Amino acid sequence: MIKIEHLFKKFGKNEVLKDLSLFFDSKGIFAILGPNGSGKTTLIKCLLGMTIPDKGEIKINGESILGKYSYRSNIGYLPQIANFPNNLTVRELIHMMKNIRNQRNLDETSLAQRLGLNEYLSKKLNNLSGGTKQKVNLLITFLFDNQIIILDEPTSGLDPKAVIILKEIIQEKKEEGKLILITSHIMQFVEEIADEVVFLLEGKVYFKGSIQLLQQQTNENDFEHAIVELLNLNENVENNKI
Repeated sequence: MIKIEHLFKKFGKNEVLKDLSLFFDSKGIFAILGPNGSGKTTLIKCLLGMTIPDKGEIKINGESILGKYSYRSNIGYLPQIANFPNNLTVRELIHMMKNIRNQRNLDETSLAQRLGLNEYLSKKLNNLSGGTKQKVNLLITFLFDNQIIILDEPTSGLDPKAVIILKEIIQEKKEEGKLILITSHIMQFVEEIADEVVFLLEGKVYFKGSIQLLQQQTNENDFEHAIVELLNLNENVENNKI
């Protein structure tokens, strides 16, 4: 469904993406991991058309997205920080988003109840806590029937109960045949939810595969320690080059 070939992106002298190639199938949950500055955010912005790569190509369903925008209507995107208009109520925001996406007949009642938002629908967004705003963020993302869903740090601000509900919804979307891309710094969440992980380092794909394969390759039984070992292996390689 998503094919990325030889992607390059530079900001000034800083080369953020370096010949990055990836392929994501039509169904599954993929976690995109990596330290700060590894290229995760730039990759996501390229997928969304918010950043134009210097070289390379991105195809969705076999068609290049360069210079196009209609493909975005089939992508649900949850940003890490939701900047909502503070003067709107939650209900007004939901209706505005349905109007923008021309899907006015969608019923948010069940999802709002599931996320515990019914009592907040008439409240203005500037009066909500960070965790409640994140639930609103999730509601807007999951309300629309998008084939591709991109979640940037989706657990941010959520209490344990809400995280469990989030994991249930993500699994349901996978069973519906959706492709879900997730970035997260919470390794336990990634381990519980992801079918595969993609580890980026200095703008390149350093690993792509299942968590079990990663643990085998790093000789680590613990996922978090396996990620650390990836970084150690890279440091050893870089030191040997000096």
